[in-house]
Amino acid sequence: MSEIVSKIVLPRRLFLFGLAGLAAVTALPATDAQAAKLTAKDIAQKVQKFYDGTTTFCAGFTQVYFIKVQNKKKESKGNVVFEKPGKMSFHYEEPNGNRVVSDGKVIKVYEKDAEQMYESPVEKSQYPAALAFLLGEGKLEKDFKLKLLDSATMKFEGGWVLECVPKEASPAYQKMLLYVDGATAQVRRVLIIDAQGNRNRFDFVEPVVNKPVEASEFEFTPPKGTKVIKP
Repeated sequence: MSEIVSKIVLPRRLFLFGLAGLAAVTALPATDAQAAKLTAKDIAQKVQKFYDGTTTFCAGFTQVYFIKVQNKKKESKGNVVFEKPGKMSFHYEEPNGNRVVSDGKVIKVYEKDAEQMYESPVEKSQYPAALAFLLGEGKLEKDFKLKLLDSATMKFEGGWVLECVPKEASPAYQKMLLYVDGATAQVRRVLIIDAQGNRNRFDFVEPVVNKPVEASEFEFTPPKGTKVIKP
């Protein structure tokens, strides 16, 4: 089975979309006094509050996926749109040209090079916990053990880095790091690490929230001749 599907659709693998590529992400500053007083729980509540107040999320994204066993990195870019509840749309730039679309009921993963598309009911797939709050699902405090990491050590000064370890063990990932903007509480970067040491990093670029989105954004019909694979 293709790499993109094994990491997006199947419960045993990690959803592979992301936010990476930028060598550094600049967070708007939080004051030293604020940083000293806030706990991991406080940061999680700030993040949750921000995204609970959004209906749509649109951004460019860059991605770096590091495959440990091969000591190899794969990079890609594109645009992503989320709309509550449960809708998402990824456009990968050429020459990749892949698409991932969910209308909240069915998830479709189209691979241009392979001329095939995997289609699965949402309830039989596993949305990434890293993105669940963007889709109007999941709660950080409820789903994760939280730890606040040192921002300077993580090279994200002016913001916060929140380590999230799932309370229920997942075969898809071991933990994730949320890089949180110090002024807005928006997540600027997500780093997902699995048990094999693979690292999947996503950076959001110029995010916009609550922008109206056409319903057609979450619809996709593959090119003629595409092989459609269903579970």
